[in-house]
Amino acid sequence: MTSALSPDGTLRLVIFDCDGVLIDSEGVSCRIIAQLARDLGVPVSDEEAVPRFGGKALVEIKRELEQACGATLSDDWVQAIKMQFIEAFGREAGVIDGTYDMLDAVQALGLPVRVGSNSSMAEMDAKFGSAGLQERLNGRIHSAVDMNAPKPAPDVYLHAAAEEGVKPENCVVLEDSDTGARAAIVAGMTCVLLRPEDQPAPAWPGLLRIGALSEFPVLLESALRAQARK
Repeated sequence: MTSALSPDGTLRLVIFDCDGVLIDSEGVSCRIIAQLARDLGVPVSDEEAVPRFGGKALVEIKRELEQACGATLSDDWVQAIKMQFIEAFGREAGVIDGTYDMLDAVQALGLPVRVGSNSSMAEMDAKFGSAGLQERLNGRIHSAVDMNAPKPAPDVYLHAAAEEGVKPENCVVLEDSDTGARAAIVAGMTCVLLRPEDQPAPAWPGLLRIGALSEFPVLLESALRAQARK
């Protein structure tokens, strides 16, 4: 498969994950999950919660906690946690360092952007509203959970591409989690992983890696220039 970032590829759409890429909310949500885990007798510190639960859908976390504590959680557990998240996000959600400048630079390249996340639309409304990004991204945000197909299923990324009228091979996805990166790759899209160099990352074919948001527009611009010469 030709990469959307290779000289012989065609880059037409950028799709962002939400948490850990644009919005700094995983610490908030994972802290809530960690406390709930401890209440169930599962010893998880706030620090351990981010690598353990980050990027996972709540239904997956529910199953994991049920296995760990040996009890069945209530049917409305996921919805109750979502309400806690929404309340917290409205107060505490901010942006990842460099988000505003990165978005400005990507859009200056003439590339449309969309968001595909495992968060619900209600959660993302709270996050993007708190972060001042709701107006900029309005109508271009898609929820894998609300589609009943959370990552690592590729559905949300395929849906975002279809809404833009772009083929998967012409899309680049910016992700920070292994779960989300797997979804992008299964969708047939080029994936760039945002992760510091001192943290481990999967060695998957075609997976690119950057350590800071400021590197992303540079990568895109380089690809567009090379493609313009073909």
